[in-house]
Amino acid sequence: MEKEVFWHLPGFCYYRQLNYSMIVLMEKYPDCFREGYRIGSVYGTFPGAIWNGGRVVMGSAGKRDIEATLKLYNSKGVPVRFTWTNSVLEEKHLQDTYCNLIMRLADNGLNQVLVNAQVLEDYIRREWPRFPLISSTTKRITQTRGVLGELEREYFLVVLDYDMNHDEKALKELEPYAGRIELLVNEVCTPGCPRRAEHYAQQSRAQLEFDVKDLFPCPNANPNKTFEECTKRPAFISNDEIGNYIERGFVNFKIAGRGMPMQYVLDAYLYFLVKEEKRAFVREKISQYMQCEKKF
Repeated sequence: MEKEVFWHLPGFCYYRQLNYSMIVLMEKYPDCFREGYRIGSVYGTFPGAIWNGGRVVMGSAGKRDIEATLKLYNSKGVPVRFTWTNSVLEEKHLQDTYCNLIMRLADNGLNQVLVNAQVLEDYIRREWPRFPLISSTTKRITQTRGVLGELEREYFLVVLDYDMNHDEKALKELEPYAGRIELLVNEVCTPGCPRRAEHYAQQSRAQLEFDVKDLFPCPNANPNKTFEECTKRPAFISNDEIGNYIERGFVNFKIAGRGMPMQYVLDAYLYFLVKEEKRAFVREKISQYMQCEKKF
């Protein structure tokens, strides 16, 4: 029996049309997609939520918009996974009306939460116990001992730091827990960046303070945000390599894309999810679906 392989897609709000089109096409044209592949979740945030981390997302969403988005994905059996990974939260932020509204509307046992700050994790475990919790890559844990410590806790999944993607010694030690580890396959950030945790903290503060002008002075900023460029990065996991991970029990893969151009995300979806000879067909179908959506 073939293994089920779960893919976690970015930007459930910003890429909503693209993500939903992909979900529908996987149902309608299964022969166009790689065998055993499933959409495990769509991750991200509703705009303006102060618990959000990783990338700043400004704006707001009304109750009806939140309900409609949740229904769109959940009706297809796809969990919505919230990036509640703000690393600078304090106790006073836990009662935020907007974030708690989102949690109440999404509290159905299907949707999930990525966590970083212990204070928020404790609050969610206490007040919203039906949400599976996932340990975020934003914790920047790069040693096997630290990952094993996360796996000992009651997390549904642990997202591996991308710097460990090809660390054979670490992967071998983690193999017994492979089913609970998620791999980020296409990160564009600089390998081994010593300021990555600092960057996440800055993004967290900017989200918390609604400061869109507080830009992080990244010394390794990459203006060439194309999927082709990403494939040359050391942390990239190619289709030729993924089979080996799956054989070893790693069956959860995360596609990065929050804050990236739509074309980058589409190219990533076509590369990882679609059979090579079917990519042109699926690309055309996605274009048609999204054009239809824009008419309404």
